[in-house]
Amino acid sequence: MKTSLLRLLPVFILTCFIWNNSVNAQPITSAQIDDVVQRTLTTFDVPGIAVAVVKDGKVIHSKGYGVRSLRTKEKVDENTLFGIASNSKAFTSALLGILIDEGKLKWDDKVIDYIPEFRMYNGYVTEEFTIRDLLTHRSGLGLGAGDLMFWSDSSNFTMKDIIHNLRYLKPVSGFRTKYDYDNLLYMVAGEVIERISGKSWEAFVEERIMKPLQMTRSAGTYSRLADKVNVIDAHASVNGKVQVISRDMFRFGNSAGGINSSVADMSKWVIMQLNRGKYGPNQSQQLFSVNVHNDMWAPQTITPVSPTPVPPYNTHFSAYGLGWGLSDVKGYKQVTHTGGLAGMVTQVTLLPELQLGIIVFTNQQVGAAFSAVTNTIKDSYLGLPQTDWVKTFSERVKKGQDEANQITKNIWDSIEKEQKGGTSKTDVTSYLGTYHDNWFGDVLISKKNGQLWFQSLRSPKLTGEMFFYKNNTFIVKWLNRSLDADAYVTFQTDETMKPVSLKMKPISPLTDFSFDFQDLDLQRVPEKTAN
Repeated sequence: MKTSLLRLLPVFILTCFIWNNSVNAQPITSAQIDDVVQRTLTTFDVPGIAVAVVKDGKVIHSKGYGVRSLRTKEKVDENTLFGIASNSKAFTSALLGILIDEGKLKWDDKVIDYIPEFRMYNGYVTEEFTIRDLLTHRSGLGLGAGDLMFWSDSSNFTMKDIIHNLRYLKPVSGFRTKYDYDNLLYMVAGEVIERISGKSWEAFVEERIMKPLQMTRSAGTYSRLADKVNVIDAHASVNGKVQVISRDMFRFGNSAGGINSSVADMSKWVIMQLNRGKYGPNQSQQLFSVNVHNDMWAPQTITPVSPTPVPPYNTHFSAYGLGWGLSDVKGYKQVTHTGGLAGMVTQVTLLPELQLGIIVFTNQQVGAAFSAVTNTIKDSYLGLPQTDWVKTFSERVKKGQDEANQITKNIWDSIEKEQKGGTSKTDVTSYLGTYHDNWFGDVLISKKNGQLWFQSLRSPKLTGEMFFYKNNTFIVKWLNRSLDADAYVTFQTDETMKPVSLKMKPISPLTDFSFDFQDLDLQRVPEKTAN
């Protein structure tokens, strides 16, 4: 009897804790959501935000705020379409789950059984790489490895190039030993879906997920939207002022981040997720099985968490599932994902035990904005003391931005001093030439008006003037200032002091990780000589 009581006691205590939290919870009102979103728009200089809250299978708040575009000034509403970016990854996992339910593959099938030409840098890894590995960010590749093949979006790489060039990306950790977020392998997962289904990923996601859930305004990619009237423009700070920038246009790889949707449509996706795959009248239909659902929400790859739980959520574990991030917040399981494209960022957050879903879409690229809104709503349902998340995140953003600005200011001050003083007249002739990287292709270093000029031949947006910094290091200032990714370019020389290769890395610590310049190994191409 004593043993039975000891076994039951922890369950009783946990039940009381959850019950007590629920009693103390005072769910946020729509008016209060309006207030926090308006403050967020102003504080983070975001033109437009859309928010939806799902509770107990019903949409209890769905609304737009601000404007779709600073050009048109048209209002955001619950049907306004945003690029949801990496929130598309959960759709890719769900599609694979649907195929698993149909007996067409298994999570632990080998990728080479479906894509025979698939190769990783290491032969063993190639042979052992599974469908599950495509989805769990544990490949051994570094953060955002190879993203420059599609980021920014002006490149002429193809999906065939992506699959081929994976073999050139060197690992930075052991296979299945460490979490490092990637995009390319989700693109490969989309290719698996296409080869099994015989349809494009975009058509398949629309047919097998969006159509059954009646996500009537959504599409697998921007170009497939039936109606582009109520769509946001992308915005970013350019030279200190938020303005409209060009939209990222995926030509391939939409399985990693291409879906366009609204908070109204995404609410249907969230309700289905919270109901473990069920949808339709009286939840009578099943999009994917409970077993598949459990697999997607089960920890696959451990992700870092503070060794000492940090208030207010006191998170003890964090992991990545199959298309979802997983953690505990104040004793509840949290299932979430974020997404980011140039000029727009999004977040979807689920607390299954509370049957709560929160969706926040923005048309500016400051992630703190969606975090401030999501956390405020979430805290009210968790019964936590009120935290001014807008103020908290604003202070963090300012601190990070000030530090980054100081780093870049010091560099440009040094360059300006060098140019004014004229103490070092650098002969740039020896640096001219073509430099080749196995996965990124050729970069041309030329001279325009006496200055070095950088031009990626496969990614035209990556072009800009190069300024002498020190020794054999220059700074490339991208012509497209919305990239916010100026970089060091350091030449290596041979024994005759002739440049033979170059390395790059971002200047600012805030540069998006998809600008993975540090992974490039650009070797000078020997000049052809006449016979």
